[in-house]
Amino acid sequence: MSESAVQITARGPRDAAEAAAAAVDADIALEGATYSILEEDEDKGVWRIDGFPTSDEEAHLMEAVLRGYEDLEVVVEKLADADWLAMSLSGLPPVEAGRFFVYGAHDQGKVPEGRINLKIDAGAAFGTGHHGTTVGCLEAFDRLLQTERFDKVLDVGCGTGVLAIAAAKTGSPVAVGTDIDEPSARIANENAEINDAKCDFYFADGLSDPRIAQHAPYDLVFANILAAPLVELAPEIAGALKSGGVAILSGLLRTQEERVLDAYRPLGFVVEQTIHHDAWSALALRKG
Repeated sequence: MSESAVQITARGPRDAAEAAAAAVDADIALEGATYSILEEDEDKGVWRIDGFPTSDEEAHLMEAVLRGYEDLEVVVEKLADADWLAMSLSGLPPVEAGRFFVYGAHDQGKVPEGRINLKIDAGAAFGTGHHGTTVGCLEAFDRLLQTERFDKVLDVGCGTGVLAIAAAKTGSPVAVGTDIDEPSARIANENAEINDAKCDFYFADGLSDPRIAQHAPYDLVFANILAAPLVELAPEIAGALKSGGVAILSGLLRTQEERVLDAYRPLGFVVEQTIHHDAWSALALRKG
């Protein structure tokens, strides 16, 4: 961890903000960096990137990347010691995505009837439902559920497990997930138990792990990761899906859509849905 926690904020026009975010994604040294990008002022066309580095080295690298864009105003602020998890929980409202209602323990009393309620607290794993990529995946899944069901679902890079849990809660008999981060797999299994969802999450690298491969081919594969691994994993995701199956991909910026599609179209995929939230995209692709 960094000696003193900092937040790096960059403001400017959308093109510069999206280009800078793409540069952060493309930098191998910043592969695990945490940041958000959103439209701060629609009338003035101002977009904002908030970076939360976890080490001094990561902070210096992220700041250098962002300062490489002249149209962005970059500010680095030290954060006072605080229980940031507790503070973030208190400020996260419930999320509604189609039939799904994602909430934390602090919103226990706001759970509505007649919805698929998913209790997911903020923590060490990605995927509380608040990020545009997770919302996009849930919305795409909700639309697909209007006309079809998915018996076997795989969640690649599961994070909190919210996507596989959503599948299990809507009737998928097989819902499994995998993550290269061991704490994420553990947290996802805990969340499955909290939500009374029949899911299994595994700490594994790649889709060839026997615990994942035994259920293939899948009817649906979620992959809410980053553009680079989405491209790299395209053959494995295609191989894990049955003909006519669907891949819901996210974790990519709008500017990265064509890069990702260039990896999937040659494998027989066609686009069925494109969902945008701020600068982020979610793609639902059907395997021909």
